[in-house]
Amino acid sequence: MGDYIFCLLCVINWCTGSGEKLYFSKGRFYLSNARHCQSSVTTNSHGNHKEDSPFLADSASKNNDFYDKNLALFEEELDIRPKVSSLLSRLVNYTNISQGAKEHEEEESAVASRRKTPKSPNMGTLMGVYLPCLQNIFGVILFLRLTWIVGMAGIIQSLLIVLMCCSCFAGPTMWAYFMISRSLGPEFGGAVGLCFYLGTTFASAMYILGAIEIFLTYLVPQAAIFHTTDMLGSDSAMLNNMRVYGSICLSLMAVVVFVGVKYVNKLASLFLACVIISIVSIYAGAIKSITHPPDFPICMLGNRTLVRDRFDVCAKTVIKGNITVPSQLWDRFCLAGNMSSSQCDDFFIQNNVTEIQGIPGLSSGIIRENMWGNYLQKGEILEKVGLPSVGTHSAIENFGMYVSADIATSFTLLVGIFFPSATGIMAGSNRSGDLRDAQKSIPVGTILAITTTSLVYLSSVVLFGSCIEGVVLRDKFGDAVKKNLVVGTLSWPSPWVIVIGSFFSTVGAGLQSLTGAPRLLQAIAKDNIIPFLRVFGHGKTNGEPTWALLLTGLIAELGILIASLDLVAPILSMFFLMCYLFVNLACAVQTLLRTPNWRPRFKYYHWALSFLGMSMCLALMFISSWYYAIVAMGIAGMIYKYIEYQGAEKEWGDGIRGLSLSAARYALLRLEVGPPHTKNWRPQLLVLLKLDEDLHVKYPRLLTFASQLKAGKGLTIVGSVIHGNFLESYGEMQAAEQVNTRKNMMEIERVKGFCQVVVAIKVREGIVHLIQSCGLGGMKHNTVVMGWPYGWRQSEDPRAWKTFINTVRCTTAAHLALMVPKNVSFYPSNHERFTDGNIDVWWIVHDGGMLMLLPFLLKQHKVWRKCKMRIFTVAQMDDNSIQMKKDLATFLYQLRIEAEVEVVEMVRNDISAYTYERTLMMEQRSQMLRQMRLSSEERQREYYIQQSLTIFLGPQQAQLVKDRHSLVRMGSLYSDEEEEVVEAPSEQVQMTWTKEKCEAERRNRNNAPENFRELMSLKPDQSNVRRMHTAVKLNEVIVNRSHDARLVLLNMPGPPRNTDGDENYMEFLEVLTEGLERVLLVRGGGREVITIYS
Repeated sequence: MGDYIFCLLCVINWCTGSGEKLYFSKGRFYLSNARHCQSSVTTNSHGNHKEDSPFLADSASKNNDFYDKNLALFEEELDIRPKVSSLLSRLVNYTNISQGAKEHEEEESAVASRRKTPKSPNMGTLMGVYLPCLQNIFGVILFLRLTWIVGMAGIIQSLLIVLMCCSCFAGPTMWAYFMISRSLGPEFGGAVGLCFYLGTTFASAMYILGAIEIFLTYLVPQAAIFHTTDMLGSDSAMLNNMRVYGSICLSLMAVVVFVGVKYVNKLASLFLACVIISIVSIYAGAIKSITHPPDFPICMLGNRTLVRDRFDVCAKTVIKGNITVPSQLWDRFCLAGNMSSSQCDDFFIQNNVTEIQGIPGLSSGIIRENMWGNYLQKGEILEKVGLPSVGTHSAIENFGMYVSADIATSFTLLVGIFFPSATGIMAGSNRSGDLRDAQKSIPVGTILAITTTSLVYLSSVVLFGSCIEGVVLRDKFGDAVKKNLVVGTLSWPSPWVIVIGSFFSTVGAGLQSLTGAPRLLQAIAKDNIIPFLRVFGHGKTNGEPTWALLLTGLIAELGILIASLDLVAPILSMFFLMCYLFVNLACAVQTLLRTPNWRPRFKYYHWALSFLGMSMCLALMFISSWYYAIVAMGIAGMIYKYIEYQGAEKEWGDGIRGLSLSAARYALLRLEVGPPHTKNWRPQLLVLLKLDEDLHVKYPRLLTFASQLKAGKGLTIVGSVIHGNFLESYGEMQAAEQVNTRKNMMEIERVKGFCQVVVAIKVREGIVHLIQSCGLGGMKHNTVVMGWPYGWRQSEDPRAWKTFINTVRCTTAAHLALMVPKNVSFYPSNHERFTDGNIDVWWIVHDGGMLMLLPFLLKQHKVWRKCKMRIFTVAQMDDNSIQMKKDLATFLYQLRIEAEVEVVEMVRNDISAYTYERTLMMEQRSQMLRQMRLSSEERQREYYIQQSLTIFLGPQQAQLVKDRHSLVRMGSLYSDEEEEVVEAPSEQVQMTWTKEKCEAERRNRNNAPENFRELMSLKPDQSNVRRMHTAVKLNEVIVNRSHDARLVLLNMPGPPRNTDGDENYMEFLEVLTEGLERVLLVRGGGREVITIYS
C-alpha cells in the first residue's frame, strides 16, 4: 500500500510538476496554474471563455523598450516575441484567478467597495495540509459503521476492506476535474466531472443522514415525529423521520452556504477539534479497558441477543418483598401477570436468560471470536456462538424483542459502504494558494495524513475486534446496549464525547460537501463544454454559485428521500471511484507519453502503480455493487457522447491527443511493413476539389459520391490547389481550410477525412504535388477522384483539358486508380433513395477488378442499396460469347457478388460515314485551334521583342503606341498555363514598328484564306478514325442497353503516348459517354483489388 500511496502522491504532485494548483480558501475553490502562464482563462458575461496570454505583449507594454539598441536585430518581432525581462515581470504577477479568496470575503462584507491587498500565504504543512486532510477523511463511517463492519466481516476481512479502499485514496475536489479534463480532454473531463459532482452531492446527503441518525437515535430520541405501535414496523417510521429531519437539515445548511461561506470556514476548526477529541477518546477508552472495562451488560436469551431498552431487569422473575413475581421480560414473552409457562413463548421457556459483558476489554481474548466474518441475512437474529440454546422457533409477535439484522450483508456490500470514508485525501491541494511552500507542504502533509488515517483505520479495526463483544459489534444501532452508540461504549471518559463529536463532525462534513459541490458544477459550466449547464455558471455578483447551489440541494434531497445511509453510500462510492480511476489513468498516460509539461518533482513513482490503482478502482466498483457500477458508467458514457456530439470547442492539450498520436504512429509503422493484401484493399480516396473565387466548393456532389462510396470507412483526403505564390497566398490557403469551406462541406456530406490545400504557381504542378505527397507512410491514397472539365470544347484556352490529361497520366505513372464522375451534378444526394433501377458495369478491359468492387461498395449505402447490378462485357468476332457468359457468371459466383451477366457482340468492323465525318470534324477543330494559338503566340512574341527594343533603344524610336492588357489568369483547378507565361504589365507600353514588320503582318493577313482552304482539304488520320469508330460503336451499344440505368461504370481509356493527340483524346471520351446521364469513368491502378478468398 505504501508504494501505491507514493504513486497517488505523485498524482497530487501534479500541482508542482505540471504547474496546476487548486486551493481552497474561505470555502471556495480557486485554480492557480503556473503552467498556464501561456493562456489564462477569463469569462465574459455570457459565460464563454477567452484566452489571455501573458506571453504576448499588450498595448501598455509597447514602449521604447522595444527599440533597445542592444536588441535591434529583433526589434521587428518584439511585438509578438517580447523581451525576457518583460516576460518575467508579467509572470511574477500572473494569476489565473478571476477573483481571489480575499476579494470574495470583502464583497460579502459591508465594505465590498474597498478592496484590500491580499495577504501573502502563511499556512504551514500542519494547518494547511495535514489537519484539513484528517477532517475530510474521518467522518460518519468511522463513528457509525466501522464497528458494524468489523462485526460482520471479522477483523481479517475488515483489514482487507480498509487496505483496498485506502489504496485508492484520492480526493473529492474540483482539482480532480481540472486534472482529468486537461489531461484526458473535455469529453472525459466533463463526463467524469459531472459524475464526480453527483458523488459529492450525494456525499452531503450521506453526511446529513448520518447526523440525523445520531440525533434521533442517540441524542434526542423523543424528537421523533412518526411512531409505531408495532415493533416490526419501527424501520418505516424511522425512515420517515429521517426524511423529514433530513430535509429540514438540508434546507438549513443550504441557507448557511448561501448566506456566506465564511461562516462555514469559521466553524471548520470546531468540527476538526471534535473529530480529534473523539478519536483520542476511543484510544483512551481502549487502553483503560485493559484494567477497567466499561460496564455495558448484554442480556441474552439462550444465544440470542435481546433489545435491552424494552425491560428493566435481565431475568425472568424478580423478588419483591420475599415474593417471586414475573419480570418485565416475562411479561414480554408471556401473558402478563400469569406465572404459568403454558402461556409463554416456547423459546423463552426452554432457554435461560444470561447476562454477559458487552465490552470485555482489550485483555479478554475476545479477538479470537471476532477474527472471522459472520454475515447475516435480513431479519436474522444476532446470536453468540458458544452459549447453550435450544433451537425452538419463537412466536412472530415476540420477534421485536430480539436484535436482528436490518439488511442482508456481504463482503461487497461492506466495501461499498466503507469506501466513502477513504475520501478527502486531496484536501491539502485545495489550499495550495494559502501555503507558504506548496511544493513542500502538499507532499509531506499528504503523506503524513495518509499514514495517520491508514493507521487509525487499521488500528481501530483491531481495537474494536479486541475490546467489544461480537454481538455488540454486529448491533448497528446499539439496541443491545440501551441505544448507546457502539463506538461510544468504548470511549473514555463518557460515551457522550463520541456522540457529540460525531454529530458535529458529520454536520461539518455535510457543510463542506454542500459548499464544494456547487463550485465544482460552476467550474464545469464555466468551461462551456456542456451547453445545457451554462446557466449554472452564473451566480451572485461575488461569484457565489447560486443556481448551482439550488440544483445541488435538489439532487441532495433525492439522497435524503432514500433515507438510508447504507443505501446512499454505495451510490457515491461509484462516482468517486470513477473519478479516481481517471485520475490514475491521467497520471499514467502523461508518464507513458513523456509529455514535456509533465515534470513531477516527486521521484518515487512508476506508471505501473497508476495502472494498478486504476485496476483496483475498477475492481472495487464491481465488487461493491455491479449494477451501480453499470449505471454510473452508463451515465458517464451518455455525457461523454453528448459532449462529443455537441462538439467541445476546448483544446487543453489533453493526453488523449498524445495517446492518439502514439497509436497512430505505431499503426503507421506497422502498415509500412508491406502493401495491403488484396482482400484488405479498399479505395483510399484523394478527392481533387475545385474551389471558386470565394474558396467555396464548386462541385459538392464529388464529396457526396465519396461519402456514398466510403460509408465512413478507410482514408479520404480532400485536396485543392490555389493558384499563386505560397508566401503571398498563405492566408488564402488557411482560409480555404476553415469551417465555412471544405471542412464544413465534409461534415454536411458526412465525409470523414482530412483536408489538404497546396499553393502552386501552376495548378497542374500543384495537383502533381498532391498526388505525390498526400498521406503518410502506409496510410496513403490509392485512388484519385476528380471532376470532368466541363466546357472544354467551348474554351479557346487549352489549359483546361491539358491539366485533366496530365492528371490522368500522373495517376497512371503512380499506379493509382482513377475515378472521374461525369455529370456529377446529376448524382443523387445522401437524402435520396433509389427504390429500383440498375447499376450497369461495362467491363471492356481488365482493370484489376475495380469495376466489380465499386458497385458492391456503393450498394452498401442506403442510396444505392435497392439497385440491381448488371455486368456487360464485349465479345469480338473470334470470341465465344456463350462461353464468356458462363465464365463470367462463375467468376461472379466465386466473388460472392450477385449480378446479371450479359455479353454484347460487336461483329461489325465497317467504319461508317458518320465515324469518318466525326473524326474529320475533330481534327479540323484541333488544327484550327492550333493555328489560333500559334498566331496568338506570335503576337505575344512580337510584344516582348518590342518591349526589349524600347528598353534598349529608348522611347524616341517608337512610332506607334498600342494598348496591351495583361492576360487573364484562369483560376480553375483544371486550368493552367501550358507554357511559362509572364504576365504583361497593365500600364500603357510604347511599341516600335519597322517597315519590314508591317509588310510581314500584311502578308500574314493575305494568307489567311489560303490557310482556311488547307484546313478544309485536310484528311483524317487513320488511327484517329479507328479510335473514333470504337468510341461510336461502344456508345451506341451502351446507350441502347443502359440508357435508363441509375449509374453506368465504364473503363476509361488511357491518354495517347504522343501528346500531340491529347485534344483528340478528350473528344473520344466525349463521344464514348454521350447520351448517358450518370457515368463513372474508372481506371485501375495496375493491381488486383478483389479476390475470391475471404
